[in-house]
Amino acid sequence: MSGSPHGSPRVGTLQAMSSLDDTDGSDLAGVPDDDPVSFSALGLRAELLAALARLGYEEPTAIQQAAIPPLLEGRDLLGQAATGTGKTAAFALPVLHRLGPCQGSSPARALVLVPTRELAVQVSEAMYKYGRDLGARVVPVYGGQPIGRQLQALARGVDVVVATPGRVLDHIKRGSLSLAEVDTVVLDEADEMLDMGFAEDLEAILDAVPAQRQTMLFSATMPSRLNGIVKRHLTDPVRIQTGKGRQQATDTPRITQRAYVVARAHKPAALGRILDVEAPVATIVFCRTREEVDQLTETMNGRGYRAEALHGGMDQEQRDRVMGRLRAGTAELLVATDVAARGLDIDQLSHVVNYDVPSAPESYVHRIGRVGRAGREGVAITLAEPREQRLLANIERVTGQPISVATVPSVADLRAKRVATTVELVRDALDDDDLDDYDELLELLLDDGEVDRIALAALKLVHLAAAGETDDQEIPEATAWGDRKGRGRGEGARERAESAGRPDAGEVGRVYVSIGFKEGVRPGDLVGAIANSTHLVGSQIGPIKVWEHYSVVGVPERSVDEVVRALKQCIIRGKKASVRRFVEHQR
Repeated sequence: MSGSPHGSPRVGTLQAMSSLDDTDGSDLAGVPDDDPVSFSALGLRAELLAALARLGYEEPTAIQQAAIPPLLEGRDLLGQAATGTGKTAAFALPVLHRLGPCQGSSPARALVLVPTRELAVQVSEAMYKYGRDLGARVVPVYGGQPIGRQLQALARGVDVVVATPGRVLDHIKRGSLSLAEVDTVVLDEADEMLDMGFAEDLEAILDAVPAQRQTMLFSATMPSRLNGIVKRHLTDPVRIQTGKGRQQATDTPRITQRAYVVARAHKPAALGRILDVEAPVATIVFCRTREEVDQLTETMNGRGYRAEALHGGMDQEQRDRVMGRLRAGTAELLVATDVAARGLDIDQLSHVVNYDVPSAPESYVHRIGRVGRAGREGVAITLAEPREQRLLANIERVTGQPISVATVPSVADLRAKRVATTVELVRDALDDDDLDDYDELLELLLDDGEVDRIALAALKLVHLAAAGETDDQEIPEATAWGDRKGRGRGEGARERAESAGRPDAGEVGRVYVSIGFKEGVRPGDLVGAIANSTHLVGSQIGPIKVWEHYSVVGVPERSVDEVVRALKQCIIRGKKASVRRFVEHQR
């Protein structure tokens, strides 16, 4: 590969790359072990340095410091770093440096392939900001957007195309995108592109690009299935990784990782309790399936949270609306599947929740990488069922990072948090400059009582407004985790049996719910609503009869009152139903 040589800082300790086989003759570089150098020491063009200074970038991250020098020399590169550690700038700056000042209309010279529409937008925006002083024309190309707009942008001339693989192939077939002049190709989040089924598309695109080119592959993980692409399409690549383990969760200790052991039936309540105590700015909750996303979103909205769903069953317009609400602050909770959330970068995101323990450590790494980006702090929470203990232990072993096991906050913890919130609100108000504007109100109230009682009444109103609905139900502690909590399997088994609350082999009570199949209700909706809001599990619920305008659900007789109270607070199929104990012939 040819390129402009530049002086580069010393690159430190060589490290073994994850599961990929070594390619003969390739270099292997790790994190620089000297003190961080400045961007100017990396040999970047003056226009790029000016843009970085304007954006407030002070010094390169580990992946940037290690990757930029060999890329400026024209080397192919295989880079591994956790999500949010600066991979975009690590490849974008060398690409723009190689382009130099851009003038007039011309075919694309650089192609950046990404897995999702959201990532295409983010990368193109970043490259535009970095390359503005060079006049770089960056065009994002992805599905879900009218192709006419993209056709017009490409026809005007483009220097860098940032695209999803499927839409690139569409443009190639239309003749609207020529790859004949492309001399730089970037595969960003390559493992995710393979996970999403783009392997054949990537092969077709790479075969269509001139063989004499510079190729960069960046990924948070390096599974063995990337071997074929590396061997066929990269030439003598420099290999760089940041972090010690092959699934390093983060380059910094800025992500606090905690797990809570919770029985399945209590997960919605536990999630709500944790969120109430943590008070996150914005949260993503990862679920395994679309159905679980929809059900949990409905449940959390019914509990008073501003939740939005995001999954592959939604079209692009729906996805855009959801992301707009989250970024605008009108939604605080995003419930999503892995595929739908790939590529998301939300500045205000402070918490990630795994509603289940991911079966693959790679998924865990990708999920928690949504927070703690660009030096910000974040919290990763996992709700683990007792049977998922081994999965969590495997993640700890592979990532090399401990996950502390915490107890779900109690009612007392929640009340203490709400008291602290009220005190903070009042203290903030005491510093306001406009308190004198309320003298007239105080004078009016002094006829009704002493100042102390007036203050107490005002505090009561503030506290109730800040606290919301009262939650006085304790969440049972789930099965112990052996050595983690100092108890053995026998005691855990006894607790599990008690927590499950198996019904006696005798009496079954029935509950009347005032909605039926006319409103779209199915038996599964009723089972989910009850299991998510009471101590009961699915095997304890039934028989269920759904008629046109009402339903009747069988539950253990001793639990009827609990189920009635819980269902009165639930939203089922978008409706709040009238619920009561069922009496024969009652409608």
